[in-house]
Amino acid sequence: MFKDKKVAKMVAVAVVAVFLLGIFGLAISQSATGYAASAGTSSNIGKVNRALVLQQLPDLTQARETLDAELAQAQKDFDAKTANMSAKEKQDYYNQTMQRLQLKEQELLAPIHDKIDAAIKSVADAKGVAVVFDVNNVVYGGQDLTADVVKKLTGK
Repeated sequence: MFKDKKVAKMVAVAVVAVFLLGIFGLAISQSATGYAASAGTSSNIGKVNRALVLQQLPDLTQARETLDAELAQAQKDFDAKTANMSAKEKQDYYNQTMQRLQLKEQELLAPIHDKIDAAIKSVADAKGVAVVFDVNNVVYGGQDLTADVVKKLTGK
């Protein structure tokens, strides 16, 4: 497929870069607060900006650093192991590497999301809120619990 090793390497680097940008872009794009408006504090329906909560957790920074290190190592491994492979073998190895990286990402983020969910439940229970939606799914109303969830998770 790629006759020149330099082109193959550039393609591999570009694919990894797109993958990284996709991951971080998703986190950034989800930080918008949407069109939700607060209806007051007496509502038993709450809303939380999960993306904002996620961005403010120190755990996310550590997970990103770990994932960046995994990506760098995967790139090195890919370059070293695919030097003498055919295009088909390279593609198969690339697919395996991407699956491994996706599993690693899930492994790193799952405990963080579980921690956020537990904090949301705790804050909702303390405020007597029966239902909590993500802020991007609320058009109008709902008690905003975002600041309280961030405070519970970070102590700030």
